Amino acid sequence: MKASVLIVEDDPALSELIVWHFANEGCKVRVTADGEEALELVREDIPDLIVLDWMIENVPGIEVCRQLRKAKETATVPVIMLTARGEEEDRIRGLKTGADDYVTKPFSPRELLARAEALLRRSRPALTGSLLIHGDIELDPAAHRVRRGGEALHLGPTEFRLLRHFMERPGRVHSRAQLLDAVWGQDAEIDERTVDVHIRRLRIAIAVAGKEDPIRTVRSAGYALGD
Repeated sequence: MKASVLIVEDDPALSELIVWHFANEGCKVRVTADGEEALELVREDIPDLIVLDWMIENVPGIEVCRQLRKAKETATVPVIMLTARGEEEDRIRGLKTGADDYVTKPFSPRELLARAEALLRRSRPALTGSLLIHGDIELDPAAHRVRRGGEALHLGPTEFRLLRHFMERPGRVHSRAQLLDAVWGQDAEIDERTVDVHIRRLRIAIAVAGKEDPIRTVRSAGYALGD
C-alpha cells in the first residue's frame, strides 16, 4: 500500500503508533495535531488518504472535513474520521459531513489499515496494483505496460512514472515542484525545467493521430491529466 497519508491526531502516543503502522506498509506519512496546519499541509501536497481525529487543536476535525469537501481539489480525497465519539448521532454527523469511514477509539491498527486499503482500492486503484484507465489509455502498474486505443505504447521509465502519477490523480493540477518530489524524489538535485523535458517526451510517446493530447498545461501552475 504505497500511498501518501496525512495523519491528524493530537494524542502523541496514538499518533506515533498510527504513523508506524502506515510507514511499515510503505506509505509516505505526514503528521500534525493541528486542524489549521492540516489544511495547510493538504494545500501544499494533496495526500491519497487522510486519517482525521475529531477533537484536535484550532480547527476541529469535523470542520477540516467540511472544508476539504467544499474545495474542488480535495472533494474526493478519502477521509477516515478517528474519534472517541462513538454515539450513533456523532457517526451520522461525521459521515454526512463527508467522512468516508468512521473508526472509534479504542481501535485495532490492523483494522484501520484494512479500512484504509479498502478506501484506496476504490479511489486510487493503482496504489493497490489494479489496472488504471483514463479515457482510451490503460496503464498496468504490475506489468509495467501502457496501451492507448488497444495499441501498446513504449515509454521510458521516467515517462511511465509521470503518466502513472497523473492517472492516479486525474484532473488534479501538479506543479513542477510537486512532480519532482513525486517522480524523482525529494532528494533529487534536478532543475524544474527537467520536468518540462519529460512532459514533452511523455506527450510524444502517448500521441495518437487524430486524438487530442490528454495532458493539459495550466499556465503558471503546472500540468494535469484531463479536465
